[in-house]
Amino acid sequence: MKATRHAARRRPGRRGLWTMTTAALAALGVLVYLVITVRSGPGAHTDAGAGSRAGAAGRAAVASAASRPTPPSPTAPAAPSPSASPSPTATPSTTASATPSASPTARASARAASRVTAADTPSAGRIRPGVSYAGLATHYDAGDGNGACLYGPTDDLMVAAMNHTDYESAKACGAYIVVRTAAGASVTVRVTNECPLPCAPGQVDLSKQAFAKLADLSAGRLSVTWSLLSPSTSDKISVRYKTGSSAYWCGIQVVGHRNPVARLEVAADGGWRALPRADFNYFLSEQGAGCGKSLRVTDIYGERLEIGALPVRPDVLQPTGAQFSRH
Repeated sequence: MKATRHAARRRPGRRGLWTMTTAALAALGVLVYLVITVRSGPGAHTDAGAGSRAGAAGRAAVASAASRPTPPSPTAPAAPSPSASPSPTATPSTTASATPSASPTARASARAASRVTAADTPSAGRIRPGVSYAGLATHYDAGDGNGACLYGPTDDLMVAAMNHTDYESAKACGAYIVVRTAAGASVTVRVTNECPLPCAPGQVDLSKQAFAKLADLSAGRLSVTWSLLSPSTSDKISVRYKTGSSAYWCGIQVVGHRNPVARLEVAADGGWRALPRADFNYFLSEQGAGCGKSLRVTDIYGERLEIGALPVRPDVLQPTGAQFSRH
């Protein structure tokens, strides 16, 4: 009887414990549900919707961009082609040559590149292009036309002797000048001689034949102006080696040049060597450098002519086929 009552008392205790356990599990289930609900609540739906709308908008933008024509991408301006650049000598109907080396403009540019203005040529001397000089004109008996420049006799006696100052150690040799009077008379002469002191700067001593073109010989002297001339001529330049020239010493003279010669160089030591000019109008190689070799001759306008090697043949005029340009 005691055992039965004791067992009866313990059974209600187990039912209460079971009830409490069931309630706790139910509460835990409710709590888990609430947590899940909170985490997947309205905010989470909003983010998902926004992401979805953003993805849709992005796809729409891509589709829209693909449906529009693509504008050309900016490019740097192309550099002008040398063959297409305008030329000073080109006319509107002229097309540029596809081969620069065959283009007359390219050849003209190459020639222009070898020129310098007279103002930039220190060796041009006192007589310069575009300058008018004033002085006296006198006259002398020119004989056979030879003189200090040692060009030799000539049939053309329209020659002159330049005053010592403007003769300038033979730099004036071969220059063509036009001499004018105030009355308008003029004559063109070639400088072949030197008028020594006391001939004053600006003075020109003309052959009697040339002076007679300006006034009667009895006038004796005239006030004149004169200037450099680059004449029309069909003559070509010749080269002459001086008496006594050899491979070990030589004097070289340029004859028949349209414009005054400012510089003469000889091929030597793998380059060009300038030779000094003597008062008697020969360029001297004291040690024989360049004797019989190629020459390079420059006029006062800066134009350079290269002349192939010529044999050393003293006192012989050797033609070259070259001539300076007219100015």
